[in-house]
Amino acid sequence: MSPEPGQPENKFVADRMLGPLTRYLRFMGYDTISANGFSQGNPREDTVLLNLALAEQRIILTRDQELVRRGKEHAVLVCSEDVMEQVQQLIDSGLIKRRLTLSRCSLCNSVLRMATADEIEATGYVPENRSGLLFCWCDSCKKLYWNGSHGKRLAERICGNIRDPPVYRK
Repeated sequence: MSPEPGQPENKFVADRMLGPLTRYLRFMGYDTISANGFSQGNPREDTVLLNLALAEQRIILTRDQELVRRGKEHAVLVCSEDVMEQVQQLIDSGLIKRRLTLSRCSLCNSVLRMATADEIEATGYVPENRSGLLFCWCDSCKKLYWNGSHGKRLAERICGNIRDPPVYRK
């Protein structure tokens, strides 16, 4: 399932049980749709996820063994309940790379753009010392992101606490 060199990156659709993993994948720059964005109570939700995965060439991420069975090669069973172990599983399987891009909105999956000075000022949440900070804006959510202490903690968790994928030698 790992993309070949020069091929587009993997895109994902995650079931309702994987909200934190969805946010991490978005912080890592991966196009990830969450079933949490769908209306609740649809008894055919698994079928909707399968159809979406096939139509948009997405990989289903789930903790549901029946959904994995139905999704076959288009689905991955996420084994752990711990989000960092989930991220590590995807790295180990070659589905994602260790990185922190902060290029997607963690709430809606939209691609972020550089924020304007007016957008930065309008939020009122910006730290006084802006030296070295990068500000990004989500046009859909009207949310401002910047690489402050939260971004540094994310980078430590994603890039520092995860071991490298195993190297296999012949």
